[in-house]
Amino acid sequence: MRPLDGMTVVALEQAVAAPFATRQFADLGARVIKIERPGPGDFARAYDENVRGMSAYFVWLNRGKESLTLDLKHPAGREVMERLLERADVFIQNLAPGAAERLGLGAAALHPKFPGLVVCDISGYGDSGPYRDKKAYDLLIQSEAGMLSITGTPERPSKVGASVADICTGMYAYSGVLAALLQRARTGKGSRIEVSMFEALCEWMLQPLLYAHFAKKAIPRTGADHASIVPYGRFTGSDDKDVMMGIQNEREWAAFCDKVLGRPELANDERFNSNSRRLQNREPLLAIVRQVFGAMTAEQIVARLESADIANARMNEMHEVWDHPQLRARGRWTEMGSPVGAIPVLRPPATHSDFDPVIGAVPAVGEHTNAILQELQYSASEVERLRGDRAV
Repeated sequence: MRPLDGMTVVALEQAVAAPFATRQFADLGARVIKIERPGPGDFARAYDENVRGMSAYFVWLNRGKESLTLDLKHPAGREVMERLLERADVFIQNLAPGAAERLGLGAAALHPKFPGLVVCDISGYGDSGPYRDKKAYDLLIQSEAGMLSITGTPERPSKVGASVADICTGMYAYSGVLAALLQRARTGKGSRIEVSMFEALCEWMLQPLLYAHFAKKAIPRTGADHASIVPYGRFTGSDDKDVMMGIQNEREWAAFCDKVLGRPELANDERFNSNSRRLQNREPLLAIVRQVFGAMTAEQIVARLESADIANARMNEMHEVWDHPQLRARGRWTEMGSPVGAIPVLRPPATHSDFDPVIGAVPAVGEHTNAILQELQYSASEVERLRGDRAV
């Protein structure tokens, strides 16, 4: 038995944020019915063709779901949606601002008919305020929330390479819906969860916001180095390979000076004997570290850091992460089905002692339309009529 066995989630979703949330539900055993546009389906299917002709984004986000194509602007399509929601526990959507309400799928319209339904609305900026109708994509939210201002080099701001605004929004939607389901188990009533991408990423940005506000100064962009801890960042060995390392406290600093740099006297040097002083004297300190590390290969640097119990990591490329010995040793890779055959994927990172997650297949567009319509008591002739009317 899995935690969400027997739960049904209806997802009117596209792109990344909502699909990332609903994939978590599918992994935990929920039935996730993904509503797609007849024909092309979710536009994330066309982001790229790098996974044997499929989009890497879509493959990542949509395993374990059933695909039902519906034209919700068609009266017959809306009738199918009503029948679906009668049986659903959760409805989640991330359409353009105001689109769900125009389709009669806002919480205010749904709860009188389906009082036990948990409704989750995902948007860029929320359903009120001056930015309510503003379009929002991951890069734009990273920019608006200040993440670009602290990421990159002094000369050039950079976006985070992964879709962090979408991902954090999806995870807050996921946890918010789980909390609402717990609440419903006590009260019997459904509720509405609203998650905005901007507010989700601002929460992740709260530490730099607090730091900059109370310090009354901007946080510098420091590339791969830490803006407020030294030494902490990227160092290059004599073989031109990079190693990341970081010092967290004064005990580690003393061990680093003695066992890694071979200069124990630096631990008590007045320029470097606290993190605030190391920050003030960042460049002289980094010059010393780079001189020592420049005479060693990356492997030698890692070995010396390990001997001193200093946190470190290699700066891996994608192919090195794919073949990472830690993932292999812990059996993190598995396979899922897809329209083009088995695809290797990672198991969900939360490992449960009492059950295995569902690693379902990636659906083709509309793959489950006929089966779902039959389940909703549509006859074969009615299904043909719906198809003829292009309602599905």
